[in-house]
Amino acid sequence: MQANAEGKDTVLHVECGMPSGQFPTGTVTFLFTDIEGSTKLWEASPQEMKVALARHDALMREAIDGSGGFVFKTIGDAFCASFATVSEAVEAALVAQLALVAEPWPEATPVKVRMALHTGAAEIRDGDYFGPPVNRVARLLAIGHGGQTLLSQTTYDLVRDHPPAGSEPRSMGEHRLKDLSRPESVYQLNHPGLPSEFPQLRSLDNPALRHNLPPQLTSFIGREREIEDVKGLLAKSRLLTLSGSGGSGKTRLALQVAADLIEEYGQGVWLVELAQVSEPGLVPQTIASVLGLKEEPGKSLSQTLIEHLRNKRLLLVLDNCEHLLDACSNLVDSMIRQCAGVQVLATSREALGISGEQTYRVPSLAIPDLRQTQSPESLSLYAAVRLFIDRALLVKTDFRVTNRNAPALASICHRLDGIPLAIELAAARVRSLSVEEVDERLDERFRLLTGGSRTAMPRQQTLRALIDWSYDLLNERERILLGRLSVFCGGWRTEDAEKVCAGEGISDWEVLDLMTSLADKSLIVFEEVKGAGRHHLLETVRQYARDRLLESGESQAVHSRHRNHFLKFAVDAEPELKGTNQGQWFSVLDDEHENLRAALVWSIDEVEETQLLRLCAALWWYWFMRGLLSEGRAWCERALEAVGASEPTALRADVLAAAGILATYRGDFAAASLQLEECLAIRKETGDAPGVAACLGSIAHVAGKRGESAIARGLYEQSLAVRREIGDRRGTAGSLGNLGIMALAEGDHAAAQRYMEECLAIMRDLGDQWGISTALNNLGTLYRDLGDASAALACYEESLAIEREIGDRHGISVSLSNLGVLTASLGRPAAARTYLEESLGIKQVIGDLRSLSYSLEAFASLAVAEGDVRKAPALWASAESVREKIGAPLPPREREQIDLEVAAVRQILGDEPFSAAWAKGRGMTLDQAIELALDRPIG
Repeated sequence: MQANAEGKDTVLHVECGMPSGQFPTGTVTFLFTDIEGSTKLWEASPQEMKVALARHDALMREAIDGSGGFVFKTIGDAFCASFATVSEAVEAALVAQLALVAEPWPEATPVKVRMALHTGAAEIRDGDYFGPPVNRVARLLAIGHGGQTLLSQTTYDLVRDHPPAGSEPRSMGEHRLKDLSRPESVYQLNHPGLPSEFPQLRSLDNPALRHNLPPQLTSFIGREREIEDVKGLLAKSRLLTLSGSGGSGKTRLALQVAADLIEEYGQGVWLVELAQVSEPGLVPQTIASVLGLKEEPGKSLSQTLIEHLRNKRLLLVLDNCEHLLDACSNLVDSMIRQCAGVQVLATSREALGISGEQTYRVPSLAIPDLRQTQSPESLSLYAAVRLFIDRALLVKTDFRVTNRNAPALASICHRLDGIPLAIELAAARVRSLSVEEVDERLDERFRLLTGGSRTAMPRQQTLRALIDWSYDLLNERERILLGRLSVFCGGWRTEDAEKVCAGEGISDWEVLDLMTSLADKSLIVFEEVKGAGRHHLLETVRQYARDRLLESGESQAVHSRHRNHFLKFAVDAEPELKGTNQGQWFSVLDDEHENLRAALVWSIDEVEETQLLRLCAALWWYWFMRGLLSEGRAWCERALEAVGASEPTALRADVLAAAGILATYRGDFAAASLQLEECLAIRKETGDAPGVAACLGSIAHVAGKRGESAIARGLYEQSLAVRREIGDRRGTAGSLGNLGIMALAEGDHAAAQRYMEECLAIMRDLGDQWGISTALNNLGTLYRDLGDASAALACYEESLAIEREIGDRHGISVSLSNLGVLTASLGRPAAARTYLEESLGIKQVIGDLRSLSYSLEAFASLAVAEGDVRKAPALWASAESVREKIGAPLPPREREQIDLEVAAVRQILGDEPFSAAWAKGRGMTLDQAIELALDRPIG
C-alpha cells in the first residue's frame, strides 16, 4: 500500500543522542583515580613506565569491572568510573588499592594511585557525565596523595554502616576544596593492608598553599571549557585579562582558575579587589596591603612592590580594573618587565592595553534554543538553566522544573543572554513569583531584577546599577552611539550602523572607531560568521540603551532611518530571491529578519502606509520560502488593514496577492479567494498583464486545492496564454508546471510529462533553483505513478538537495514526504519513517494544515506497511477531519487510491474494530493524531 503523493508544498529536524545503556543513571557514585607524579616517572623511565602503566590499567579495570562499575572515561593514567551503588564503588577502590600495593613495581616506577569517591545525581551528555557531582569528585581527588583513598561526606554517610570487610573510613576533618564553595567533610578509607599515614591534604586550608582566596557561598556552575581555556592561555602568558560584559562571571572564573593553579606558585596566589578603589593613586597601596608590604623611606610604593616581587613566583589576581585602566596598566607593565616569576590574571570590561597582554572574552552561559521543544531533562544540559535552578533552590527549597514551566525557564535564560548575574537576580524572584510570571515581567527587567545579596557591591545588587557602572565610564559620543545602536534587533553589519547611526554629532567614518571602542569595553559583541563580521548587543544592554535613546529625544529620527535603510535592503533583495544566487540572499535575509520585523513594527506604529506595503510586498516570497506562512500572512493583513481600501493601488494589489497565496498554503481558502479576487480586479483596472496572469494562476491554485479541477485547469490555461503572449518565461514555466499537476491528477500521464519537462527545461535555463526543485518533485511523482521507482527516487533526491541548499522549508517537507511514501512502497519502512518524521516536524513548525493532512495519510499507509494495522483507520479519519475543516478534499484520483487502502484495512480488521478506530480518529485533536503517528503516548 502507498499513500497519495504530495504536491510541492515544509520541517525542522531534531536529532537527540542517547547515552549508552551501560551508564548508571540517577544517583551515581563516582570513582576518580590517577597516578601520583606520573609525569616525572615518564620523564625518568619512559620504557619502564610504559610497562607499568599497562599493568596499572589492567589492575584498575579488573577491580572496577569486578565490582560492577563502568569506566566512562580515561585521560592518560586517570580513570573515571561510575557505580550504581556506593558499596560497589568503595569495594572497587579498596580492591584496586590492595592490588596496587601488592604488585611488585620496579624501583624506577613505584606506582602510587590516589583515589576519590563522591555520590550525587549527574546528567549524561554526549557519552560523558557532567554536573556538580563530577566537579566535586575531581576537586576531592586533587587534594589527595598517592596510595590514599578519600570519601566525601555524602559517600561516607551511605557506606559507614556497611563498609567493605576489614576497612574503616576515618575522618580527616573539614577541608576547603578548590571549588571555593562550602567546606567538605573528608574521610580516608583505611585498611590494615594499606598505608594510613600521608602528608597533609592539599586543600585550601593547607598552610603550605599561600593565598587569600575567599570562600564562596554559592556553587560554581558550568564553565568547564572556559576554565581549561584560561589555564591554557595563562600557561603561555605573563598577563591574561578576562574581559566581558558586566555580570558575565569574570571574577568567579578568575578565582576558580587561581584556586586550581595554587600549587604552581611557591609564594602564593593573591586576590586584589579594586572595585571599591576610586583613586588611581591607590592601586599600588591596595596591592601592597594584600601582600603585607609597607612603604619604605625614600622609595615610592610602586618601587617597593617591584623589589619585593622581583624574585617571587606568584600569581596576582587583579579584579575589576576597568575604571583604573591607566594606573593598572602602568604598574602591571613594570611588574611583568622586572619580575620574571610574577604572573597577572586581571578582570576588566576592557583590556589593559600593554605589550604582551593576552585577552580572553568570557562568554555568556550556554542557553536553550527556543526553537526546540524543551523538557526538564533537556533543559538540564544548559549551564544557564542549571545556575537558575541552583540559585532558585536557595530561596525556595521545593523549587522544581516541570513540563509546564520548562518553556518559561528556557525563555528567561535566553532573554537574559545567559548573563550569570542577571540569571541569579531572576532566580531570586521565585521566592514570590512563578517562573512564568518572572518571564512575563522581563520586559520591565530593570525593575524586576533588583534585590541581590546585601553583602554584594551595590552595582551587583540590581541589573540597572550594573550597566550604569559601564555606561558612566563612556565618553559622550560613545553614549550617543550606544543609544542609536539599540534600534537594531538581531545584530547588524558595519555598513548598516554607518547608514543608520551617523549624523547629528557622529560622522559616518567615526562609527567604526566608536563601535570598536564599545566592543573593547564589552558592550558590543562582535562575531565572524561565514566570513562576514556581525555585531550585536546583549538584549539586556540593548534595552538599557533603548531607554537612554528615548531620554535623548532622537528616538523617532533614528528609528525612521533604521526603517528606511531596511526597506531599501528588502526591495533590493526581492529580485535576487529568484535569481541564481538566491540561496545566498535567503541566508542574508535570515540574518536581518529581526531588523526587518522591527521596521515593520515601526511602520505600523507610525502609520507609514506606503513603506509598510512595500515592505510586505518585498518580503512575502522570503516568508513563503522559509515556511513562515502564518507570520507573513499576519504582516500582510495588518498592513492591508492599516492602509485601508480607499486607494486600489498596484502596491495594494501586490500585498493582496501575497496575503492570498500565504492564506492558501495555510488552508484558509475562503480568505484566499476574497483577497485574490480583489487583487485581480485591481490589476485588470490598472492594465497589469503580468499581474493578471499571476493572479489567475493563484486563483486556479485555490480552486485546485478545493477539488474544482475543471475550473483550475481553465484558469491555468488562461494564465499560460497571457504569459506566453507577454514573454514571461518564469511565469510560463510556472503555468506549465501547474497544468502538469492537473493532468497528472486526471490520469493524463502523457500531457503531464510534456508540461512538466518543458517547465523543468525553462527553469534550468533561468537558473531558478526553487523552480528546478519544484519541477523535479512533480516529475518524481509522475514517474512514481508510472511505476519507474528509480527515476522517481532520483528526482526526489535531487529536489531535496536543492531545497536544503536554498533553505526552502516547505519544499524540504514535501520532498521528504514523497520520499517516505516511495520508500514505504519499495518495502523499506524504516527509511520511510525517517523521511516522514522529519517532514512532519517541519510541517508542525510551519502550520500548513493541508500538508499535515498528507502526512497523516502517509503515516496511515506506513502503519500498514509496518504491520500496525489498527493505527491506520484513526490516522485516515483524523486527516479527513482536517481536510473538512479547511475545505481541501483529496483530488479524485488520490481519493480513489486512499479508498482502496481503507477497504483493504477494513477487511483485515473487521467492520466493528475498524469503525471504532475510525471514530476515535475523528475525535482526536491534530496534536493527538500527530502523537499517534509518531508512536508517542497521547496526551
